[in-house]
Amino acid sequence: METREYKLGSIVIMKKQHPCGTNRWEVIRVGSDIKIKCLNCNRTVMLTRIEFNKKLKKVEVF
Repeated sequence: METREYKLGSIVIMKKQHPCGTNRWEVIRVGSDIKIKCLNCNRTVMLTRIEFNKKLKKVEVF
């Protein structure tokens, strides 16, 4: 299984796009939960680490 490395401040691309039209997010909190911020409309979403890893497509900027 491929390990995807991300850290605080990483730009990630998710599988599904946000209703505002982009799928690029910035990681703003890392722990047992991951908090990400949409780079288009600045909304934030908190996901469990397992759910985040399932929905993650790729890490653009590490």
